[in-house]
Amino acid sequence: MFEIKSKDGLGRTGVLETGHGKVKTPALMPVIHPGKQTIDVGAHGAEIVITNSYIIYRNPELREKALRDGVHKLINFKGPVVTDSGSFQLSEYGEIDVTNDEIVMFQDEIGTDIGTSLDIPTPPGVSHRRALEEVEVTLQRAEEALEYRERMMLNAVVQGSTHPDLRSYCASRLAELPVEVHPIGAVVPLMESYRYRELVDAVLSSVSELPPSRPRHLMGAGHPMIFALAVSMGCDLFDSAAYILYAEDDRLLSTEGTHKLENMQEMPCSCSVCMDHTPQELMGMDKEDRRNLIAEHNLHVSFAEIRKVRQAVYDGSLMELVEERCRAHPRLLDGYRRMSAYADLIEKFEPRSKRSAFFYTGPESLGRVEVHRHISWVRENLRDGTLIMRAPEKPYSSNLSLGKVKYVSEKPLNDDSLNFAFLDIPFGIIPLELDQVYPLAQNDAPLLRDLDSEEFLRKLITEFRDKIALEESLMGDLGIEFPWGYAGETDVPVDDLSRIRMIADYQFGEGAGEALFDDDVRIERSRKTGKIRHIYTDDRLISTMRASDGLLVLSAEGAVRLQRGREYPANRVVVNEDSEPFARKGKSIFAKFIIDCDANIRAGDEVLIVSADDELLATGRALLCAEEMMDLNYGQAVKTRKGGF
Repeated sequence: MFEIKSKDGLGRTGVLETGHGKVKTPALMPVIHPGKQTIDVGAHGAEIVITNSYIIYRNPELREKALRDGVHKLINFKGPVVTDSGSFQLSEYGEIDVTNDEIVMFQDEIGTDIGTSLDIPTPPGVSHRRALEEVEVTLQRAEEALEYRERMMLNAVVQGSTHPDLRSYCASRLAELPVEVHPIGAVVPLMESYRYRELVDAVLSSVSELPPSRPRHLMGAGHPMIFALAVSMGCDLFDSAAYILYAEDDRLLSTEGTHKLENMQEMPCSCSVCMDHTPQELMGMDKEDRRNLIAEHNLHVSFAEIRKVRQAVYDGSLMELVEERCRAHPRLLDGYRRMSAYADLIEKFEPRSKRSAFFYTGPESLGRVEVHRHISWVRENLRDGTLIMRAPEKPYSSNLSLGKVKYVSEKPLNDDSLNFAFLDIPFGIIPLELDQVYPLAQNDAPLLRDLDSEEFLRKLITEFRDKIALEESLMGDLGIEFPWGYAGETDVPVDDLSRIRMIADYQFGEGAGEALFDDDVRIERSRKTGKIRHIYTDDRLISTMRASDGLLVLSAEGAVRLQRGREYPANRVVVNEDSEPFARKGKSIFAKFIIDCDANIRAGDEVLIVSADDELLATGRALLCAEEMMDLNYGQAVKTRKGGF
């Protein structure tokens, strides 16, 4: 069972339930070598581990003990144990002395929590034909494994070498099988050679076809510098022996890279090993003692980074952490930049509002999904005759010096019908009416713009040149040389009704503003901030504007109006008959009771909870996006705000 707890883009925190307990994800699974383990990884934060069933199978002494006592006693770990099938040895040596049915049944017999079929780990760079042939074998063996297992959960490994179409094909076929976890395999060579751009293609082409209800395991990813990037691509589990292998070579892990002990004058962190020892003291120790201490440091750093990543997902600041981590190595930055090619995929899972503001940390921030989403909306909804103005401090309209602004245009414009927008980084064109809405107001960028951001603004202005006029002072700033043929000046009004209607359209979809707000609505402002707080019709509350993000929270009256004004299934989450009474009482909606929903719903959206006959039952806030709602069978999907309709 897997339940999603919080989300940030494709990244998520969750809980994976196994026969030996629950695991918080994202999670690192240290590799335990059966018979050779000297470090108690559980004492350093491991909730789940992985070991190699093929090594146990091939060693008579280990095999007998595992069959007699179980794999947990064999490796002295009480929590969940994952076992690999021997595919690593297959990739290293070309062949192994075991069949798929033998190794799957053996894993089941020794009490593995999550076992693995004998997939074919196709290395990077092979021909498309060979990769396809080996994918077909992997698929066949994954399907056969279902017949061989009795109790354990199953991994079904996504293969396909460095061919994104084969990764997607393999993932789509595996998604049809009733398995529990999806490792993404044969990517270690990419990480070892710093080919992170190809790693991004391999992972995201796989994740695009995998069910959101199943954890994804990035096999062999054990260096803390990559955890944030991997989680942002939708990975939930990681395994590696890096903590001990690097220690064998006197190397210390960090989120910035790897430190060679012989080159160090200072210890790199504040763990007990680093606080209690100097590099010189470690160098003078017995080899085994030194290795064990460095391994403890490596585990400390790795689990600390996993906790930091989980917190970043919860806070909604994962991408800022990714941008920070990916500047540790130029090739990591290449990988992160490649992610912008998958913006449409990531957007489906990106919440519309977060606890954290958007921070512009460099040109890569312009490729983030929040920017992609807003620019896509602007392309569809920017009105003809929009005057683009220089952006004052945020919130723009509160700091705007109202009065006349000079503008230039290629064609005469009617001052009475002008619309107004600001030009700023990172979101480009921000309509005046939306200047207090997340994330258009809840962001920050350096006052001194870099060349990439200037070019971004120039291209954007050029794209919309047929719809816009430009404030005169911006022309010199942007270095735009157009044959402007008209100049004028105008007042800048702030129209509350236009504001709330555009916010409703931005939040709920086209037509929502007209449906919710009549011409005679009454607007109540906060005494402290002066911002819009409540919107009424007569004495009936329609909606409240949330102070944290400038978005609308519907009352009962607002829910009725939105349902009436938006055709089914827009803004709706449809529950089955069993769930209807609970929805009416204001109880939260669990994913397993949802039978349909608007495909445009994103986590954090205000939604209408309705019956199969489109009878309004309640309103609430979505905790999952549409695809997750329809796929997951565990956990809350909507936190109900108001029932009783």
